[in-house]
Amino acid sequence: VQLVESGGGLVQAGGSLRLSCAASGFYFEYAIGWFRQAPGREREGISCISGSDDVATYGDSVKGRFTISINNEKNTVYLQMNSLKPEDTAIYYCAAATSCRGSPFGSWGQGTQVTVSS
Repeated sequence: VQLVESGGGLVQAGGSLRLSCAASGFYFEYAIGWFRQAPGREREGISCISGSDDVATYGDSVKGRFTISINNEKNTVYLQMNSLKPEDTAIYYCAAATSCRGSPFGSWGQGTQVTVSS
């Protein structure tokens, strides 16, 4: 399983970005999660989507602002991030697991930097 994130960048507060997670080496019977880690802070799970039924979950810090989706034809998972805040600044990673809950995320991408200026 290989995962490659893209779409990060610098944006002003209130702006939007769309991150992509391109997957290869497996079919979307797996779940894909998005995580982020800011300097000096622990890694935070922010969203996950099940490839089998498209059920999505969100962390409280991003609920209502971020949307996760799957394009099965392109083997890509997207994270649409709206109303960005400076505290969203972090390296964002996608990872694969057999399910969103109860199984470890064993395959990780290299990460993409998101910086939100105030």
